[in-house]
Amino acid sequence: MANLLKLLRFLLRATDDSRRFARLQTFLLIATGVIAGLASTGLLAVVNAKLARSGAPAAGLAWAFVGLCIVLPLARFASQYFLAVLSQGIIFDLRMSLSRRILAAPLRALEEVGPAPLLAALTEDIGAITAAMTTVPLLCLQATVVVGCLAYLGWLSWKLLLIVLVAVAVGVFSYQAPLRRAFQHFHAVREGWDQVFEHLRGITSGTKELKIHRGRREAFFSQKLEPSSRLLQQHSVAGATIAAIANSWGQVLFFVVIGLVLFVLPHYLALAQSVVTGFTLVILYMLTPLDVLLNLLPSLGRAVASADKVERLGLSLADQAREGDRGSAALPPWQSLQLAAATHTFYREEKDDCFTLGPVDLEIKAGELVFLVGGNGSGKTTLAKILLGLYTPESGGVRLNGAPVTDQTRDAYRQLFSAVFADFFLFDVLLGLERPRLDESARGYLTKLHLDRKVRVEGGALSTLDLSQGQRKRLALLTAYLEDRSIYLFDEWAADQDPQFKEIFYLQLLPELKSRGKTVIVISHDDHYYRVADRIVKLDYGQVVYDGGVGEYLASLAAARDFAPAVPSLVDSVD
Repeated sequence: MANLLKLLRFLLRATDDSRRFARLQTFLLIATGVIAGLASTGLLAVVNAKLARSGAPAAGLAWAFVGLCIVLPLARFASQYFLAVLSQGIIFDLRMSLSRRILAAPLRALEEVGPAPLLAALTEDIGAITAAMTTVPLLCLQATVVVGCLAYLGWLSWKLLLIVLVAVAVGVFSYQAPLRRAFQHFHAVREGWDQVFEHLRGITSGTKELKIHRGRREAFFSQKLEPSSRLLQQHSVAGATIAAIANSWGQVLFFVVIGLVLFVLPHYLALAQSVVTGFTLVILYMLTPLDVLLNLLPSLGRAVASADKVERLGLSLADQAREGDRGSAALPPWQSLQLAAATHTFYREEKDDCFTLGPVDLEIKAGELVFLVGGNGSGKTTLAKILLGLYTPESGGVRLNGAPVTDQTRDAYRQLFSAVFADFFLFDVLLGLERPRLDESARGYLTKLHLDRKVRVEGGALSTLDLSQGQRKRLALLTAYLEDRSIYLFDEWAADQDPQFKEIFYLQLLPELKSRGKTVIVISHDDHYYRVADRIVKLDYGQVVYDGGVGEYLASLAAARDFAPAVPSLVDSVD
């Protein structure tokens, strides 16, 4: 019961404020379950009374039997109906609330949590909570049956009831220790799901890498997926086994009580045969609801473990959620954005060290075409995320037209940008771009991007995403074109393009964007196209080592290459 109340409190806290009737629905759900339980117990009492008065007139009992037969299914139907309305509404609110918290949390916080725990919370945890919610009417009904049966036993003989209550107390007390142990296993199962989800992502995302390397594939199974899955299996079996042992022990106690009532107590207490028969019948009848209650406890334990995990994750994200949606807040036309001594530090697991970007002082003016260059790991993408407002500098700050970008204006600031990231994601619908003649505009860009024979647009939906990586990047560029923002950022966009389209990108598409007054920031290693830029900004080990004109940079690059035979190490330091 404590776990049921804990789960209900969690669900009501998670419910959206707009669901004003959630508590009323919860009350009606429990009330109809209790009524169903009372009706079920009443039927037992009527049957037992008729058996005890065999041959005597029983018109009143017959009418009571008919009335209870009507009330019981109606109460069960009402309980199931209120369950469907309440549980699905609460689960919907829970999923939406958690999704909004995820999107409102800073990107760095989400990267630290990782995708596997987030995916487990949105799928496994909410599924476990939903499964437990479906048992609430049954729990209420069966618990009421047990309480009603005990009350009826007290009416038959309070002395025998005391003996039954002692047996129940012993059972409850002895059941708690193994049940707590079982719940520890259920919590371990929930923690283990994070690792399993991470490894399942390895199967779906790393299929090609696993297929072409047998040793990697076998090591993945033997060192990653199998151990985590085996541990999940062991904890699940251990928890279910301990719960089953506790259930069996509880049943044994009730059979002991039945044996006492039938064979021992009549020798010491003056008990009428009808009382002995009634007690035996009621205790046997109680075994089923008790068995149901005990079997439902493991699912409640799993749901409580999931609720704890969701609550911890939700609260953690809520602590970080300083941004969120800021409605329709708009910024004035921009002329420049600046980074003022901006720094950002994060742990690099693959190198077991911390990487620090900055302090960076940088200004980008409206209408510029800037190439952001540097070796791998120099901090280009991190700098881009700070520019986009996805990372918040740990010190220093971002300024727009000289005014600092704050938590209150950061979401509006991000609306200045369209970006195609190296790890971009494609939606199959042009979400958020609804406007007149959208399909016509999209078709024009598909022709420009040489995709008109591959992809169609109807009602804002793309006909297919089953394309090569280079073609998918062009679809991402299509979305960026249609967004028509002031600033465009491309992170190694041309890396997956064939030479012909790479040339189109650098010599046609970028100049066209600039001619439309757009500001363009390009992360690139293609040094023979640097001449199209207005400026070059080069990073090395998190520091800006060059910020200036293209001619001077290309001259230094050529000089370094000419000097390369004499000083081979310089080659490695040049893009």
